[in-house]
Amino acid sequence: MQITPDFDRAKRQYDKKRPDELAAVLRNLARLLELLNALPHCRAAQAGFLHHEPAGIWALDQKGPSRTKLQETRLYVFPVEENQTLHIITVGNKNSQAAELRCAIDYVQSLEPPLQP
Repeated sequence: MQITPDFDRAKRQYDKKRPDELAAVLRNLARLLELLNALPHCRAAQAGFLHHEPAGIWALDQKGPSRTKLQETRLYVFPVEENQTLHIITVGNKNSQAAELRCAIDYVQSLEPPLQP
């Protein structure tokens, strides 16, 4: 995994203000990692909490077995098949979704050499 400074910053904020939502998306991240390790190609991954976004970015949401009502939350990641790296980009809620997605797209476009999803 490759963790960005944007994720570290957002994680600290979520840890204070929305710890249950953060725990839920991190739980789904762990589920995704298990799934990816069992698949021959990362693009074959499918799960109810996984949403495909532009530029090959994936958004993991807060959905899961929890019975409590959680705020809509998205953890943005970018899988790279060639070097088996999952870039953990940022986390945000539905209100900041456009800005978080823009941040994720900018990050993916900045990768050197340009990596294909």
